Amino acid sequence: MKNHIALASLFIILFCSCSTKTDPFIISNSNIGLLNDSTKVLELKTIYANDSIVKFDPTNPTVNPTADINILNKNGDELLVLTPKRVLDSTSTIGSVKISDPNFKTTEGIGTSSNFKSLVDTYEIKKINNLLRSVVVSVKGLNADFIIDKKDLPAELRFDMSLNIEASQIPDEAKIKYIMLYWL
Repeated sequence: MKNHIALASLFIILFCSCSTKTDPFIISNSNIGLLNDSTKVLELKTIYANDSIVKFDPTNPTVNPTADINILNKNGDELLVLTPKRVLDSTSTIGSVKISDPNFKTTEGIGTSSNFKSLVDTYEIKKINNLLRSVVVSVKGLNADFIIDKKDLPAELRFDMSLNIEASQIPDEAKIKYIMLYWL
């Protein structure tokens, strides 16, 4: 009996000590790496302690003229752009995230280093919006939009915003410029 209790205790200790680490570059509906839909602005300094955080400064709007919070890596490259739900409120949660770093990928492996073909092969397209300089592709199953630069489209699709662009018109090799994830 003592052996069973000792074995059970050992198992519990081992089980509790094995913690699963969150992938710092995974994109899902409720997480982007170490961020989640309930992360507050005031927690960002802890989460991104090794990176640079550039916040809106109302006294110097030329530094960052929007309410966005830019997260830069050590080399100064943009990782994420966070938009709080409430401006200038450190207790606000994040409303949307622009993901531009190629290390970030969805749980299915799609990121900014992916092309349109891999996006279509992985997700069902919900909607395609034709904007001035880009095409916004919304997918089912993820609260995200995949932005494709119109430079990657055929010339006849680049300049007319009234066109309804279909998935079949977007070249397979068109690159994903960035991903927008929304937490509403």
